[in-house]
Amino acid sequence: MKHTISALVKNRPGVLADSSAAFQKNKINITSISCGETENMDVSRMVICAEGSKQDINKVTEDLLAMDFVIQLDDLARKEFVDRELVLLKVETDKDSMTQIMQIFEVFRADVVGMGQKTITVELSGDQERVEGLIKMLQPYGIKSMCRTGMIALKRGDE
Repeated sequence: MKHTISALVKNRPGVLADSSAAFQKNKINITSISCGETENMDVSRMVICAEGSKQDINKVTEDLLAMDFVIQLDDLARKEFVDRELVLLKVETDKDSMTQIMQIFEVFRADVVGMGQKTITVELSGDQERVEGLIKMLQPYGIKSMCRTGMIALKRGDE
């Protein structure tokens, strides 16, 4: 089962490495990880997407909560949350496929950020389903390279 774990952590060296080591210790694969400063420069928000059983995720969250740098931790799999991801894609193009590719960009509201003689580079931010949808639609044209950020997420509402 997929889980999205959001943690507020002290902004100091080694936090990301120690956190990912807890997942390794529990043999849980991290599919995405993102970490950055919050409105308070002394605190970072780490968002980790991982696949594992409820028991495995409970064990790793217990391990994380025991670490002195963790301020707050939420398993967002059980809560409503807003998530976003950024993807950059370089797609093969020629005069025959350009119109179709541009229509796909328009449907997904993706922005062209670069053009070459044989490729076009586009960016898209959105939830994982939207990013996956764009990738699926562009695969038949030939994705030359791709770079994705990790998911970022916040709980909905006033919490």
